Amino acid sequence: MTVNRQWLLARRPTDKAVREDFEYRESEIPDASNLAPGHVLIRNQLFLHAPTMRNWMDPASNSFYPTVGIGNPMLATSAGVIVKSNNPRFAEGQRVTAITAWEDYTILNADVWPVRPVADELSLVEAQGPVGMNALTAYMGVVHVGRPKPGDLAVVSGAAGSTGSIAGQILKILGCRTIGIAGSQDKCDRLVSELGFDVAINYKTQDVEKTLREIAPEGVNFFFDNVGGDMLQAVVENIAKFATIVLCGQIAGYNDGVPVPGPRNMMRLIYGSVRAEGFLLGDFEEQIPEGTRQILEWIRAGKMVHREDVRSGFDSLPDTFSDLFTGSNDGTLMVVTDEEARTRP
Repeated sequence: MTVNRQWLLARRPTDKAVREDFEYRESEIPDASNLAPGHVLIRNQLFLHAPTMRNWMDPASNSFYPTVGIGNPMLATSAGVIVKSNNPRFAEGQRVTAITAWEDYTILNADVWPVRPVADELSLVEAQGPVGMNALTAYMGVVHVGRPKPGDLAVVSGAAGSTGSIAGQILKILGCRTIGIAGSQDKCDRLVSELGFDVAINYKTQDVEKTLREIAPEGVNFFFDNVGGDMLQAVVENIAKFATIVLCGQIAGYNDGVPVPGPRNMMRLIYGSVRAEGFLLGDFEEQIPEGTRQILEWIRAGKMVHREDVRSGFDSLPDTFSDLFTGSNDGTLMVVTDEEARTRP
């Protein structure tokens, strides 16, 4: 490859991000002949699409990730190979996952920015799918933040999504009764038949608050929330004493440009002695090897399934990102820009 293809953020989306919000550019491959200490040059071969990326397109606000500047390459979680290294922890030719950008080549400081080695037995698709950012986020949120007890009645919003589907399966493995909330009957059927949820609620055809009251009369003990807004309110109205709410995402407001309001009656949380806690995957950097091993063990034992929706082509990055918010993806959504990403070494 003789050029560095890039997708730049051309304007800040006012709703769902569309192709016109980005600008394609070809530039020179970054000069890595004199890398600063700690820095590496990565050739990106795969990009993961995650809903939280929509927040990075907004003006600086309450996000702990940098806001992407207009005219800069779009930030993204990626996987690729180190081409040049001035970091003793990473060798040239080593495969890694990282937060880079929508471009073929990225230079970054691996001592400051998350760069993680990929195990030899995994393809890059597997590294960003079954044990990628979304799956590990689900693991940390359930196991280390929420700490559910066997027998808990657990609810997951956005349950058919990449993170929610793994969270629900982990809850089931840990002995919880699980209720998933999704937006189509096909997705609800899959939650029960394929992923092992006990019950699924279609929020487009059912009243979530009323349905939860009927199927969980003693209240919800554990809530893994990917959505926020009205979905969070519906569960809070059915929350049990001493319950736990894990705040993973607020996808209900990612495209609105304004924060999603929290529960309208906070006294229910106070009088119920309810714990609500947000988190980021980066809070658990030391636990990532543990999470990776455990998820792979569950998958190999047939206790967990994972579905990937893998597209091809650098040109497709903006359009496929939009699919996250239309529900047209089927599993963890990734774009492969080099076919090597699909194979193991």
